[in-house]
Amino acid sequence: MKTAKQLERHLKGIANHRRVEILRTIEKSEGITLEDIADHLQCNIKTISEHTRRLVQAGLVNKKYQGRSVAHSLSPYGRRIVKFIDAF
Repeated sequence: MKTAKQLERHLKGIANHRRVEILRTIEKSEGITLEDIADHLQCNIKTISEHTRRLVQAGLVNKKYQGRSVAHSLSPYGRRIVKFIDAF
């Protein structure tokens, strides 16, 4: 069972429309890079970088460094949140 603080962290992580779009994009393309996310969403890379940083802090996204690029994937909680969003 999650504590109230843990739930708050996850819910604050998705408290932005851009972050919800990022989660859905990562779900469709596991291992997607920051540049590819920005291209897909037609958004500034600095904006996407900040939002993905917050998603990582919230425990919803994992980052894996591959040379000069970073692959993004959903954490187990990120997958659950995306299912919750789709059902909502």
